[in-house]
Amino acid sequence: MNRFKRMQLTKWSGLLLLSIFFYQSQAQVIGGNYAMEYLRLPNSPHISALGGMHVASSDQDISFAGQNPALMRPTLHNQLGLNYNIYYSGVGIANLLYGYHLPKINTSFALGVQYINYGKFTQTDNVGNEYGEFRATDYAISLTASRQYREKWRYGATLKYAGSKLYDKSAMGVMADVGVSYYDTASLWHIGIVAKNIGYMVKKYNPSNPAEPLPFDVQIGISKQFKHLPLRLFTTIHHLYEWDVRYDNPADAEVNLFGGQDSSTKKKSHFTDKLFRHFIFGAEITLAKRLTITGAYNHLRRSEMAIKDKSGLAGFSFGAGLYLNKFQVHYARSYYHLAGAYNEIGINMQLNKLFGIGKFGDKVNWSDTYQGW
Repeated sequence: MNRFKRMQLTKWSGLLLLSIFFYQSQAQVIGGNYAMEYLRLPNSPHISALGGMHVASSDQDISFAGQNPALMRPTLHNQLGLNYNIYYSGVGIANLLYGYHLPKINTSFALGVQYINYGKFTQTDNVGNEYGEFRATDYAISLTASRQYREKWRYGATLKYAGSKLYDKSAMGVMADVGVSYYDTASLWHIGIVAKNIGYMVKKYNPSNPAEPLPFDVQIGISKQFKHLPLRLFTTIHHLYEWDVRYDNPADAEVNLFGGQDSSTKKKSHFTDKLFRHFIFGAEITLAKRLTITGAYNHLRRSEMAIKDKSGLAGFSFGAGLYLNKFQVHYARSYYHLAGAYNEIGINMQLNKLFGIGKFGDKVNWSDTYQGW
């Protein structure tokens, strides 16, 4: 590697680390106190089946570009991902992601839209008198750009504009994701790192209060595909900027014979639990080259959502994907709580294989296909 290329790699790695440490120096709090928490939701059934987040994948699925901007690449040119699902309590969630590669500047782009409709609510006063109805919605629009560095590296960034509206209160935020990806086509190891939601609130819910913190996160993903086995193993490590993400639940405190809290419970370090709350583990099996079966375990989700005496399958997620020539269909079933699982279905379409746009399409490289991972 010559000096110039070393300098370029150092520049982009340094930019990512600088972004992480600069934003981490701002006031940070753990989950439940952020604005725009919906930005943490998985953007497709495939991501849900992988445990809710995944930042290192060579799969030909456009949804991964929404997890790590460095995963947007030329082979995802003209792919459109769509999914709309009914979440718990009738909440509607829609996600759109479209990719396009511009060979003249050797840059891959993706446009994303996320929309959440919480439905209608009855407007009442403090004694229960009704005055009509109102709606609540959240949305985000994103633009991703990604480029290749040498043979095995890609780097990218996503700019996001997010909004939230509840009755007569609204808020808006501007933020960015910055990511790097390394993929070795010989050994089939894939590593990705991303800093998410670096930004600030441009409009607060309450102008007289301080700006609400955004759901910043730093994630690393590692995946390994086996050459002679249709199996891919992966792990995602999240909340890297904060060691202790364990919720100190007062209900877990043990009471001694005198009715006070047992001091020994406060002295426990809970090291193993704190460590594994940062991890998601999973595997994906490919059958007949067109069907994938996925399973994952999210320890943080299980720890926070499971009932102590009856945890069920909380924290586990499963899925399947069907890869056809022009379409991909993905399904996921995620177990958040004993109360019930969440089912999702989505579709990816290869637009340049579905229809052409004539001479104009030739000018804008509509029908181009690209080789590589």
